Amino acid sequence: MQGRFITLEGPEGAGKTVLAKRLVAALERAGHSVVSTREPGGTRLGERLRAILLEHGEEAAPPVVPTADVLLFNAARAQLVGEVIRPALERGDMVVCARFTDSTLAYQGYGAGLPLNALRAVADVATGGLAPDLTILLDVPPEIGLGRKTGAGRNRFEASFDLAFHQRVRAGFLALAGAEPGRFRIIDSSRRIDAVGPEVVAAGLSIL
Repeated sequence: MQGRFITLEGPEGAGKTVLAKRLVAALERAGHSVVSTREPGGTRLGERLRAILLEHGEEAAPPVVPTADVLLFNAARAQLVGEVIRPALERGDMVVCARFTDSTLAYQGYGAGLPLNALRAVADVATGGLAPDLTILLDVPPEIGLGRKTGAGRNRFEASFDLAFHQRVRAGFLALAGAEPGRFRIIDSSRRIDAVGPEVVAAGLSIL
């Protein structure tokens, strides 16, 4: 593969969507062909699964069990890798993806308590062993991140899971980063987006 694969990870409200757009724009200004995508989503199947996975309210009851979350997220992931990410990397494009396998480890592993080894095995099947070249972890305390979204703008995880769950998720992301310091760059995303953006761009450009 000639391309490079960058993921943005982090708890709810970390600013992944906005900051991914800024990173993509910077990479394009540097002369690179860039594919921007997200999880779950990025394909027709993935976007349909996204609606199922993230909706909340009466239509989403009863609660989705964590194992079902794992399988649905990885179904969307398998389609995204096969349809979008691998072909782009093989063309030599840069790929920037908001969330990837680390989110499953953080949310369904550290957050919901499923075994990490089992989650890694499922993700390995879904991705064919594909791993990011760089993961930018946008770290924000859940008390701040959750406060950035209210009402109808909240997804199922923001609306239906308690603070303790989100604290475990954040701790999980930091544990994953600590175990792979060569792949991760941790950036404090509790600050204003204009302060965080340049650090994200610098981290992304550093792997070129």
